[in-house]
Amino acid sequence: MSATRLLVLGVVRGYGRAHGYLIGNDLMSWGAGEWANVKWGSIYHALKQLTRDGCLVDHAVPPGRTDYAITAKGEGEYRVLLRDAVRRPETRPDLLAAGLALLPSLSREEAVGLLTERLAELEARRDAARERARGWGGPPHVGELFGLWEHTAASGAEWTRGLVERLSSGAYPMAGEPGSPGEPGSWAMLKLE
Repeated sequence: MSATRLLVLGVVRGYGRAHGYLIGNDLMSWGAGEWANVKWGSIYHALKQLTRDGCLVDHAVPPGRTDYAITAKGEGEYRVLLRDAVRRPETRPDLLAAGLALLPSLSREEAVGLLTERLAELEARRDAARERARGWGGPPHVGELFGLWEHTAASGAEWTRGLVERLSSGAYPMAGEPGSPGEPGSWAMLKLE
């Protein structure tokens, strides 16, 4: 899964229709170059690939600009990528970061459910690492690896538990709620001309 693919679909979906510069400008202003390794070239590559894959449709707009809109296939792809980014504890933080940037696309109930799945997986990983460390009979310094895994999973679980609590308490407007930026076409168009 690509964080850039998810983010590009999310921005096009958010605006309803957007051109490459608008998409890139938004992502760069969010700092996605740092936390998701998004680059201008990867944005345009993703737009072309998503169009070839049938997830986006392009529209020529005079004088020589191309706007993109999400298709039904693209909406399905976006949903799969977003859900996986939120639910699955990956070793790559860019996927979770992309999922968090687009979290309001989910209903509160769905976001809490996906994060609860994530929490259960992190707790299982924490417990498994702890058990491996206890039973480790190899070189002692290699046991530090299990300690690292346990610590990483435990801190991820603590953060996830906090987000579940915040969302359950009503933090952030989510899809279907007043003021949510998560509905398709709900983002205000920026005037970049």
